[in-house]
Amino acid sequence: MNYGFFRAACASPSVTVADCDANATEIIKTAKEAAANGAQLIVFPELCITAYTCGDLFLQRTLLNGAIDALKKITHETAALDALILVGLPFADNGALFNVAAILFKGKILALVPKTYIPTYSEFYEKRHFTSASQDEIKSIYIDETNSEVPFGTNILIADRKNPLFVLGTELCEDVWVPLSPSAHAALAGATVIANLSASNEIIGKADYRRMLVASQSAKLAAAYLYADCGNGESTTDMVFAAHNILAENGTVLAQSNLFSTGVTYADFDLERLAQERKRVTTFADCQKNEPADFMTIYIDLDTDDANNSSAKAIARAVPPHPFVPADLNAREERCRAVIELQAQGLAKRLRHIHSQCAVIGLSGGLDSTLALLVTARAFTLCGLDTSLIRAVTMPCFGTTDRTYNNACLLAKETGASLLEVPIADAVRQHFKDIGQDENVHDVTYENCQARERTQVLMDIANKNNGIVIGTGDLSELALGWATYNGDHMSMYGVNTSIPKTLVRHLVNWFADDAKGKGQNSLSAVLTDILATPVSPELLPPDGKNIAQKTEELVGPYELHDFFLYYVLRFGFTPAKIFYLAEQAFIEQPKARGEDAVYDKATIKKWLVSFYKRFFAQQFKRSCLPDGAKVGTVNLSPRGDWRMPSDASARLWVTEAEKL
Repeated sequence: MNYGFFRAACASPSVTVADCDANATEIIKTAKEAAANGAQLIVFPELCITAYTCGDLFLQRTLLNGAIDALKKITHETAALDALILVGLPFADNGALFNVAAILFKGKILALVPKTYIPTYSEFYEKRHFTSASQDEIKSIYIDETNSEVPFGTNILIADRKNPLFVLGTELCEDVWVPLSPSAHAALAGATVIANLSASNEIIGKADYRRMLVASQSAKLAAAYLYADCGNGESTTDMVFAAHNILAENGTVLAQSNLFSTGVTYADFDLERLAQERKRVTTFADCQKNEPADFMTIYIDLDTDDANNSSAKAIARAVPPHPFVPADLNAREERCRAVIELQAQGLAKRLRHIHSQCAVIGLSGGLDSTLALLVTARAFTLCGLDTSLIRAVTMPCFGTTDRTYNNACLLAKETGASLLEVPIADAVRQHFKDIGQDENVHDVTYENCQARERTQVLMDIANKNNGIVIGTGDLSELALGWATYNGDHMSMYGVNTSIPKTLVRHLVNWFADDAKGKGQNSLSAVLTDILATPVSPELLPPDGKNIAQKTEELVGPYELHDFFLYYVLRFGFTPAKIFYLAEQAFIEQPKARGEDAVYDKATIKKWLVSFYKRFFAQQFKRSCLPDGAKVGTVNLSPRGDWRMPSDASARLWVTEAEKL
């Protein structure tokens, strides 16, 4: 166990129909392989000991006896493995035949969980052989005269004493395809992991539906879900089976097998993430209140790895280095389109509500103000307003470079906004004189005087034109406090307030591509140059013609800060776990691809410590944010997603980060 991660596997060995001994040999070999690769939960398909397609042979005593003998063999031969193993077989009890999952651990049969819902429609005819299990009764059965009693029933959980995050519930195939699955009851009783032993035949289109079903079930239950499907060796008299193994976590498919393959599919589930999600979504607990607590829990002791350092093994799951930005190009394009529409619709509602005929934007030639202008132009179109009613104000001062100034002017022209130039150097110098500030001292006062002067200009122009000031600051800046209080921190509506810096870049790039596709080559060209410009507040005099003040050299790489922000806010992870995840994303995963690490450990630690210090110290700025629409799962609005005392101590977080 590393920071809540738990490795599990779905296995689809080749089977021989009705040859229980041969199947047991394959199951044992596959289980040993999976355990050797670190899997501590190994789920095999439904009826894998006999094969699913035995038909009326299930009514033959010889086959049933062979299945029990094979189960004993598997139990004995896997006793040395530190893994829970689930296998499927037919089991006769008290005159009825059940389709069961046997749960094995270290040489012992812990329980038999029977299938609840027996399909008898289309190509399925299971009621010819099997009986549906009672959902209420848990009884004890005996495998044979020498074995101890074994719990038998659907309401059985397996829990690890050493790792309370791991609680296993079990269901079989059809159980997940029905409106109210047994796994729903198991999850409400505490199961964080659901194993499904399945035999799902393959027909055209079913794989997509199956994938959606499993992912959706894991999302509804805020659980890890393992769907182990049968395949090679099953009879093809009437059906074909493709061994479609699916491992999903809270709505996301972490891993799946290729159709018609054999072997093992692995994933590392983040059980802490699931626990945090259940705590965050308080309606989950509301459902638990209405669920009768009639489950039996069987406790085991897994040899989990509780390492509290980053030397732990790499995890079998992708850790996206940019959690706010989809890696897939098609998904990214769709995300950008959706985010832009949300931003524009939010602003359009505000413009209609206040009957505004004017929007005022401070246009710097940087990414944030560029995105704000583009979104505002879209909102004006939605409202049926001419974009000439947008006042784009450029306010050159001590740090303004020709590049950003020219880009601001070109952007205003290409979007149809009215450009107004208000040089502020003289006004700032007068203010320096009024307060006794030496212009040669480039301190925080020197910087903030410029930012506040710009905000005053924008507010007054908005008042003069019966308009509204559009805020340009983004989510990443809010997290770090990288804004002048009552300067660029303030506006009348903030369109970028929930957009992280790493996503801002892709949104502007989307506009550039869209403009090029529409033949607006000049607009595309200026957006492309803005994207290539270093991020800077441009408050210090330039070094010749070059920007002297580069934000990421001062506060750190935004891709790291956005990474930290996502896991701090979305899941409440500890600094140690976030550091470990960052190692995976920026060091281990690039190395696995044969690439150089993006950052070293020291750099990640440096900026993680800095992030916590800044995040806590700058809460007072977030406590009085202007309105702005939420567009993603992570947001810092004091009215919605993030309520934090401005004087809270960062000591616990910083101390842990500094010890990494």
